[in-house]
Amino acid sequence: MNRWLALLLFLVASFTAAAIGGYATGTSVQTWYPTLAKPAWNPPPWVFAPVWTLLYALMSVAAWRVWLRRTQPGAAGALAGFGVSLALNALWSLLFFGARSPGGAFAEVVVFWSCLVVLQVRFWRLDRVAGVLWLPYLAWVSFASVLNGTVWWLNR
Repeated sequence: MNRWLALLLFLVASFTAAAIGGYATGTSVQTWYPTLAKPAWNPPPWVFAPVWTLLYALMSVAAWRVWLRRTQPGAAGALAGFGVSLALNALWSLLFFGARSPGGAFAEVVVFWSCLVVLQVRFWRLDRVAGVLWLPYLAWVSFASVLNGTVWWLNR
């Protein structure tokens, strides 16, 4: 497969997960989410779209770089894990915003975060640049996990 076509497919896969999450978020982000108690350090709403757009691009390039090393031991498992991480990413939005369940989403994000940590290690071992590109995603989901847990705690 052409390497640039592969990159395009990784971008399409990532932004498809984003679209599923966006669909689940839908009106809840404007109607339900503003009614929740949130910590003072909750980012303003305008931050989320540009941050997630950048993260989806970075994670796609990271996975693509691993795909370029697909013959190396561990690459196939790392790429399968990337697919799992996209599913967990979309599922979080379905739980938090779609089902309006901060507690359910918090339980899920613990699994999601764990998956991202495993992928951080695998990507780093396969390609240092991929590992560096993955770090902002892991950092943001770490922050988002704490935020999710705090929102759940404040609204139980």
